[in-house]
Amino acid sequence: MGDPRPGPVPTLRRRVAARLRGLADRPRVAALITRLAPGSVRTRTTAAACAAVAAVLLIASAAVVLLLHANLERGVEAGSREQAQVVARLAAEDRLPDPIPLDHGADFAQVTDASGRVVAASQNLAGRPALTPDGTSDGHDTFDLGALGDEHHQRVTTVTTDTPGGPVTVRVGASLHTADTAEDLTTAALGVLSAVLVATVGVVTWRATGRALRPVEAIRSEVAGIGDRDLDRRVPEPAGDDEIGRLANTMNGMLDRLESAGVRQRRFIADASHELRSPLAVLRTQLEVAHTHPDPAVRAEMVAGALQDTDRLQSLAADLLLLARLDATGHDGPREDVDLAELVRAGAKGGARQRIPVTLDLADRPVATGNPLWLGRLLTNLLDNARRHAEHRVTVRLAFDAAAGQAVLDVTDDGPGIAPADREKVFERFTRLDDARSRDDGGTGLGLSIARDIAALHGGTLAVRDVPDGTTFRLRLPALAEAREAPGAPDPAR
Repeated sequence: MGDPRPGPVPTLRRRVAARLRGLADRPRVAALITRLAPGSVRTRTTAAACAAVAAVLLIASAAVVLLLHANLERGVEAGSREQAQVVARLAAEDRLPDPIPLDHGADFAQVTDASGRVVAASQNLAGRPALTPDGTSDGHDTFDLGALGDEHHQRVTTVTTDTPGGPVTVRVGASLHTADTAEDLTTAALGVLSAVLVATVGVVTWRATGRALRPVEAIRSEVAGIGDRDLDRRVPEPAGDDEIGRLANTMNGMLDRLESAGVRQRRFIADASHELRSPLAVLRTQLEVAHTHPDPAVRAEMVAGALQDTDRLQSLAADLLLLARLDATGHDGPREDVDLAELVRAGAKGGARQRIPVTLDLADRPVATGNPLWLGRLLTNLLDNARRHAEHRVTVRLAFDAAAGQAVLDVTDDGPGIAPADREKVFERFTRLDDARSRDDGGTGLGLSIARDIAALHGGTLAVRDVPDGTTFRLRLPALAEAREAPGAPDPAR
């Protein structure tokens, strides 16, 4: 039986794997791995910068090497051609020495006649047969120069001339060893310099990108730690008016809005709970009294009161549902052209309170685009609010502002005015002012809030205006004008 224990290699492999897992679990190492991940902006930016610089350096280095190569070979070829012309001139004058002396830079020289016999040659080719081409390279003939005893990279120049003994061919070879060495050194230097430059660009880009993204990471960490219970926290805003500073400012603005929305939601829930608790308690008391009281007249009175409170609860629930729909969707129902003058007439004739006359002053008949049911609810809320607080009369004026392209609707009552400090509070949900404008006479405290929300959804505004005696709510809605005067004089509706 073999030994069942694991051998040393698997044990070592498991130890190394466990060690690597332990390193990966450390926060700093994990953060470094995250930063080095290909998906990180820092890594991609550094890689892109290095790739761009490397491509530019590669093209520039190749251009430099090619120009250097061309210049060096041009110089070597010019020297070999000059040597070949000197030898050809001596041969033409029948003064060709043997062996042929070589100038600096020339490796060999050989002169052959028309039959291929060697007439003269340099010392290193003495006794050698005539050179014959064995191929071409860069447009030049190549020769087997193994006879020189070493591998040579040379540029061979061939010149033909006439001599007293007949035409001869002069071949002079100039060594490219110096040019090749210079080219190799230049290539190596450019390679090293390019590598250093790419590495420098990578390091600088890595550090600069990390420094630039550090505020972004701080913003991300802070946002990740913000829960629904601590919306009062804010992200750090770096100094300067750059993109990151504007991002932090935008994030803080969003957090401000979220915090405000959360506060409004909690206050709304608390107010709604309070508003529902009182009528439910009264309703329960009335039903308990009606259930136990022996007098049928008292029971009937209690049941009638319970029905009134039930109506109020139903109205409050409907208003809460409408507000929830406005907050959740922002739009609902079909949109069509609505004749605001007809809408005002229909609203003035209806309503639960007919004791206060409504005087209509319809100078124009503007047409607005929107949900007719919601626009009708907006007008009904304004009229109900005016009738609730008016003492003797309610006036409704409708006109078209051609310069602004808006319909202007004023609903005025002659009841107690609203102090300037409270003119925005009346549009808040469940807001109580003084006794003169309380909700004890049947209002739910949501009508004006619903009216303003509907106006905003239709691109309009609703505000309180100063008037000498009473209160005016002015509604502005985008509309188109129909150039038709409303027939007749001001129309009282009761």
